[in-house]
Amino acid sequence: MADFDIEAVLETCERRLEAGESIDLGGEGFWKAVGRVKRDPSLADRYADRIGEIDRRAFETWVFRSFPITFGETFLWLGTLAGLAIVAVAYYVDEPWNALLLIAGTLGMLVTTHGLGHLIVGRLVGIRFTRWFIAGLSRPQPGVKTDYATYLRVSPRKRAWMHASGALVTKAMPFLMLGAAWGMEAPSWAWIVLIGIGVLQIITDITMSTKQSDWMKFKREMAIARALEGVG
Repeated sequence: MADFDIEAVLETCERRLEAGESIDLGGEGFWKAVGRVKRDPSLADRYADRIGEIDRRAFETWVFRSFPITFGETFLWLGTLAGLAIVAVAYYVDEPWNALLLIAGTLGMLVTTHGLGHLIVGRLVGIRFTRWFIAGLSRPQPGVKTDYATYLRVSPRKRAWMHASGALVTKAMPFLMLGAAWGMEAPSWAWIVLIGIGVLQIITDITMSTKQSDWMKFKREMAIARALEGVG
């Protein structure tokens, strides 16, 4: 896609959003233009702010519910602390309650630490986040919205590891909790459940996430990084 094509795509998106029209960014060629911008750092500097603004305004038209990022982040931290507290209580109760509390706390932290992983690593590499959101009733899991201008301005490798961070944290959590299982002398079936949760997550990542979620984005950004390094 040539530079003038990128300009035309962005102008079309801006005009339609300004008119309050419903817009399919993919159908307008927006993501194709973004892909071209990602592969040329000079274009990222030139178009990042406009792309970020289009992405933000389009997001506001389709998202089911969104909240300030501080609200969502507070919720995630409190949820994680609650999960840790449940695991801590498990040390002081007998079987089978210690195992049940250990598993419940672990499952809770799987939900909350995913988003925190993205937030922490993203901020460390220079990516900002703007909203905490729920995409829709058919897809009720929460997410964090990136400031796409800052996303484009960091290197592809940094973007890749931001995408991978949430998945890596949640994959590690069940195996980390094996230490807690050992410390509280949890029954053997609790160990089996924790290992099963970890293995199941790995399987679903291999079969699903590499095609449509975090690992797909990781692979995409790493491919861009390798292409740029090859050019350099």
